[in-house]
Amino acid sequence: MNRRQAILLTLLIILVVCIDQIIKYNVKTTMTLSQHIQITSWFHIAFVENKGMAFGWSFGPKIFLSIFRVLTVGILIWYAYRLLRRSWHTGFVTCLGLIIGGAIGNIIDSLFYGMIFSESTHFDIAQLTTWAGGYGQLLQGKVVDMFYFPLVEWNMPASWTWLNAIPLMPHAGEHCVFFSPVFNFADACISCGVIALILFFRKSFGKCFVIREKEENHDDD
Repeated sequence: MNRRQAILLTLLIILVVCIDQIIKYNVKTTMTLSQHIQITSWFHIAFVENKGMAFGWSFGPKIFLSIFRVLTVGILIWYAYRLLRRSWHTGFVTCLGLIIGGAIGNIIDSLFYGMIFSESTHFDIAQLTTWAGGYGQLLQGKVVDMFYFPLVEWNMPASWTWLNAIPLMPHAGEHCVFFSPVFNFADACISCGVIALILFFRKSFGKCFVIREKEENHDDD
């Protein structure tokens, strides 16, 4: 195993998880739900919670999403272990560290936040509680999001009524925002890691599986 890359991967995962959880804890325990703090005209801290995946997307019941997250992280850790059995590109390992760390950060919310925090509302700030004294059960926690970047805002012309007939398009006169999703530090790390892998390390996936196949064939011999 490449010890230096293993240390790098481990430290990066720990760093991402710690930063993510520190930010979430401070937002959760100092802001009411939906509270906005405007930093600049294009950057707000906006406290929201979601039961779904990154950027508030949802693809099924909460408990299945939580289990899916745990299984995905397990597969990624196994994949990283396979890579570290021999020297690999440090940039590739760094991307995996960002993705795994971000995924673990959101898993902590899903697994434990419902057990240890009281409910956040539009009027009440959440408090730490005794174990199992929170707003939900294990695997039922809500993920905390806070970064909001309304980079561009505009109103669609009211006379453009033909827009109303096009699915997924804003309606005439509707106020539009780009970029509208609210996300957290973990989401950002996952997104940056995935984008970097796609842009710079597409061929590395194939090489990894070729190496694995050769290793298995060698073991059979």
